[in-house]
Amino acid sequence: MHSLYDLNAPKKPTNLSINSDLLAKSRNLNVNLSATLEQALKQKLAEKGAEIWRRENAAAIKAYNSFVEENGLFADEYRPF
Repeated sequence: MHSLYDLNAPKKPTNLSINSDLLAKSRNLNVNLSATLEQALKQKLAEKGAEIWRRENAAAIKAYNSFVEENGLFADEYRPF
């Protein structure tokens, strides 16, 4: 399985604007902002990628589901459940 992004890419400093109270409370609890943001972005990339995949493959999924509805699954007769 391929990665969502290059895990070996160098880190790059970035300026962000966030809610000041959220920042203060996060820092007070020693939350690693960089790691937290990277994890959130990784999750968002996965969600968006899945959404794009579903949209791009909607016709094939619909065709497959129609085929299964009409013909059943391969080897259905041998399934014990």
